[in-house]
Amino acid sequence: MSNFPFSDSGFASAFDAIQEHMGRVLRSAGVPAALRATPQALFPPVNVGVSGDSVEVVAFVPGMQPDDLNVTLEKRVLTISGERTPPALPENARYYARERAVGRYTRVIELPADVDPDLVQARYTDGCLAISIKRKESSKPRVVPVQ
Repeated sequence: MSNFPFSDSGFASAFDAIQEHMGRVLRSAGVPAALRATPQALFPPVNVGVSGDSVEVVAFVPGMQPDDLNVTLEKRVLTISGERTPPALPENARYYARERAVGRYTRVIELPADVDPDLVQARYTDGCLAISIKRKESSKPRVVPVQ
């Protein structure tokens, strides 16, 4: 018998229970499923913010080239995808430790209903993919004059 507080199966079931509980909490708080169900090790992390004029998304994809990134917007769903390849090692070398995920990735982000899919800009600078989606004119705050 092990002195470790969780056996292999006990740890897995405890972790599953915690993950299920957090899913319920986040769903009740209104956090979109696309942001809470993405394993961080496989997909680029993102920041999503809303201003009066636009929705701003920043994906952290260091080492990628702009041509290697695919960005699509269909209705309210923004998709960022691509493939990260491992760096070339010198001949006869092998990895001692490898923490950077490689392979294909897709990140799907559900956007607010008031975005305008015709007004999207994406730019890649210093490992950050910044995407700006303008909000529809009808949803922007406006001053109503009082007479």
